[in-house]
Amino acid sequence: MHPLAFLLYPFALLFGGITRLRNFLYDQGVLKSHQSQTPSILVGNLRVGGTGKTPMVEFLIRAFKDERKLATLSRGYGRKTKGFLQALPDSSPSYIGDEPFQIFQKFGNEIKVFVGEDRIQAENVIHQLPERPELLILDDAFQHRSFKAHFSILLSTWDDPFFKDYLMPMGRLRESRKGAKRADVVVISKSPERIETDQKNEIIREVRVYAGLEKPVLFSSIGYGDPVAISEQSQFSKKVILFSGIAQTDILEDYCRKNFEVLNFHKFPDHYDYTEEDLAKLKRESESYPKGELVFLTTEKDGVKVKNLLPNGFLGEIPIFVLPIQVVFSPEDEQKLIDLIQQKVFT
Repeated sequence: MHPLAFLLYPFALLFGGITRLRNFLYDQGVLKSHQSQTPSILVGNLRVGGTGKTPMVEFLIRAFKDERKLATLSRGYGRKTKGFLQALPDSSPSYIGDEPFQIFQKFGNEIKVFVGEDRIQAENVIHQLPERPELLILDDAFQHRSFKAHFSILLSTWDDPFFKDYLMPMGRLRESRKGAKRADVVVISKSPERIETDQKNEIIREVRVYAGLEKPVLFSSIGYGDPVAISEQSQFSKKVILFSGIAQTDILEDYCRKNFEVLNFHKFPDHYDYTEEDLAKLKRESESYPKGELVFLTTEKDGVKVKNLLPNGFLGEIPIFVLPIQVVFSPEDEQKLIDLIQQKVFT
């Protein structure tokens, strides 16, 4: 927290009062929650910023897509459209949003991808489809109290856990820490691969102060795959110019600097819409190096946007590669999560 953040305390107090009142009205039944007609899993968080929701959604897709007809639903943050839409082969990030576009590009016809600001209306339409899904995964809907999923996963990062954060604008919490009670499981995302037992137990204790004494608490880390070329003809080089437009870049940057020779790192705002001018600047920078000596490296989310802007897959003559990312659980925690979902969603 910034040293002067305490000056914003009155505003955080006001914001907290509003969100507490809203949650109280839902808890007492004054404001009504609509139970999803489709078996559903919600992935969300308590704070603004990147907690790894999209990789978690992709983990759930991989876990269940071979067993059930599956669909995803999100707001479609950053899109230029409004209303309920389904991802189609000619969709673009500006049409359905960055994350839904990434998911659709990755899984294609294996699942259906929908966007819609009104989750209740969207789920009603999805439920009435001739081939309606058997499982609906919702991205970033934890604060949408009007919609009630069958199972809720709350994400909180290892480095910035919700129990050490404060309400906006003093901190980055969208509601009180006690909102964690509504989750069926809390997942500490972006955790180190190896965690000491004492560390793990202390975090579980801290989470349960707000989430409840019996709340399941699991740990996941970020795993990166081998860089994949946007163009199949490209050859990878460990000399890279890294660029990204994501909320938190620390883990990405640390991994890349350990595994590649990062010549430069260009950090764009989260959900950034790249322009030809941006790419032209990157191209000019690459021209100061011998031809064939380097490649551009970016995230999957950024990669699909750049590819959509430059269908030939190249930034001038420099190949662009994306770094696949996925959620990694220990075998024990992965099985525990799957079992919890099976018990509450499908029984």
